[in-house]
Amino acid sequence: MALAAMLARRGVDGQRIVLIDAKALGAAITDPRSLALSHGSGQLLEQLGAWPLPSTPIHQIHVSRRGHFGRTLIDRAEHHVPALGHVTRYGELVDALARACERAGVRTLRPLRVTALAEHADGVTLTLDDGGTLEAGVVVQAEGGVFGEQTRQGRTRDYQQSAVIARVSVSDPIAARAFERFTDEGPLALLPQEGRDGHQYALVWCARPDTAAELLALDDAAFLARLGQAFGTRLGRFTACGARACYQLGLNADARASARTVAIGNAAQTLHPVAGQGLNLGLRDAAVLARALAKDPSPCGLAAFNADRAADRGTTVTLTDTMARAFASRGPAQALLGLGLAAIDAVTPARGLLAELMMYGRR
Repeated sequence: MALAAMLARRGVDGQRIVLIDAKALGAAITDPRSLALSHGSGQLLEQLGAWPLPSTPIHQIHVSRRGHFGRTLIDRAEHHVPALGHVTRYGELVDALARACERAGVRTLRPLRVTALAEHADGVTLTLDDGGTLEAGVVVQAEGGVFGEQTRQGRTRDYQQSAVIARVSVSDPIAARAFERFTDEGPLALLPQEGRDGHQYALVWCARPDTAAELLALDDAAFLARLGQAFGTRLGRFTACGARACYQLGLNADARASARTVAIGNAAQTLHPVAGQGLNLGLRDAAVLARALAKDPSPCGLAAFNADRAADRGTTVTLTDTMARAFASRGPAQALLGLGLAAIDAVTPARGLLAELMMYGRR
């Protein structure tokens, strides 16, 4: 949806753009999952009239290692931005982008699936599950996905981790501060998110699959106690939690492309949630592809897009993969990782580089 709206903003006639979605719009709009949008992503969405959204700002990001010395604090004031990012709900973003596409006159087919794709010299023929066909000059695969959904030939990794997600409440919240806490089994993130009951946090707790299964099976009181042991007391006590869900984690980096097809977002790279970069990287994909196709909607335009995105994609994939593996490792290396966090906090340019990558990607 972001790509479709960006193409229209760059002058492409909305009736030349067809958005095919397997999910009904109503089902997507009611999705309660939380998203962390970087400052740069907010700027991209604002150009489409899809920002601001109901959201909670992130002014600071506190990064630490459980049981080890060293931490770093990234603050918006150092970077002269109103917020490092915002936490919003998936459904809010879908609703805003759907309205942007409607204003642009984008043709939307949903719920509908593509069952076959045949590429030829002058274009691509798509076969749909209602029996119809479409002819297109370029096809963009942007359907998303989760790790383990399909076999890919690109860079893959099974982290042997699952993410437990929930919304939790605490006794002593710190307004607009997000936390990334690294444990023996993986990162534990708490993103500030205002709720009906006041200050709440979106929790993403990465752990080994057997541990994740245990966490899902606990009653709320026992789950909150385990969470308190893993996170510590920086926010006081954990007082309540909502429904819990679990997802398998891994890396699929396979930005497959042909002369007239290309992948963006999670279709090109499904990342570990550490640092919350997946959606933000995908929105940058969309922005660069819209610019390329508006200028040259041909195989040459797609080739230019792939060349332009190589550095940002490579840096973000490597950063998240390294963090996911290194901070979940055990043994003497943990002390060095703690010292690394302390060094980042002490050296302003290093802290600034990390913040720039998280807010804008590699430019």
